Amino acid sequence: MSEFSNVTVVKQANIYFDGAVTSRSIRFADGSMKTLGFMQPGEYRFNTGAPELMEILSGELEVQLPGSPQWQPIGANESFHVPGDAGFVVRVRTPTDYCCSFLD
Repeated sequence: MSEFSNVTVVKQANIYFDGAVTSRSIRFADGSMKTLGFMQPGEYRFNTGAPELMEILSGELEVQLPGSPQWQPIGANESFHVPGDAGFVVRVRTPTDYCCSFLD
């Protein structure tokens, strides 16, 4: 899906890591939520509350998922799942556009 209809967008940006990662929150009529964001190259650790689906729209990164010592390459049009109440690390190789869906 390349666009969302009938949503509420929170105007204030979510800004992390001194501005290297930013996103905007989107709320849907059914109560579900997503963020649309952008990451500059670097390494970042995130923590989840709810399970998440991270879709990479453009760019490339590597992700280290909870409990795994391995780094998994992820590129444009690929995605990965992260469990709730967990932490994960990304190494962003090129400027990366993403959509995060909160699954809980």
